[in-house]
Amino acid sequence: NGKAGTIMLILAVGMCFSGAANSVRELIKERVIYERERATGLSRSAYLMSKVIVLGVITAFQGVIICGIGFATRDLPAEGLIMPPAVEICLSIIALGFTSMMFGLVISSLVKTSEKTMPLLVMFAIIQVVFTGVLFQVYGSPGLEQFAWLMPSRWAMAAAGTTLDLAHLMPPWDPKNPTDLDPLWEHTASQWGINIAVLLALGVICGFAVARLLRRHEPEVMRK
Repeated sequence: NGKAGTIMLILAVGMCFSGAANSVRELIKERVIYERERATGLSRSAYLMSKVIVLGVITAFQGVIICGIGFATRDLPAEGLIMPPAVEICLSIIALGFTSMMFGLVISSLVKTSEKTMPLLVMFAIIQVVFTGVLFQVYGSPGLEQFAWLMPSRWAMAAAGTTLDLAHLMPPWDPKNPTDLDPLWEHTASQWGINIAVLLALGVICGFAVARLLRRHEPEVMRK
């Protein structure tokens, strides 16, 4: 299916925007409350984990809906690499939503007013579209390829592309060298696992970043 890349791009962009939008105002709107409660002994980690768990469940539910709509009228491969293909792709989309949600928390912890979140949210979504690896060749370009590794959409699309074998479904980037394929789209179970692991690792790193950024809004005595 030559349209597989386009369909996955639409699903990925929708999940990126949805996940980040869930959280991008979550911290800034409660900043005054957090500062007051933190001064009375509220645990920073407990506060952050409550946000991650609640928003994570909401984001996962949205991911299932997005996948259900996207796959409703589409034929999927008969077999997946580890699990049924629908489950593998859905996990890729949900993981993308989770990591995008964590990026949204980073944005929310950085800005000083809620009005500044929307432009950053739109910018985040646009950047994710660019670095999916579907619009143009990302691999093999020094600097560009390495920068793309920091983008959750790159790894999520790679995980879905691994399941769907997008490297062979989509036309080659270089018709003169059709064997020059995206290494992150290699149709193997190990590559799928690597893509998912890196995607989730980006989310965890964002979690640590948010925890550090929250310290800026705490009384001096509570900063530990």
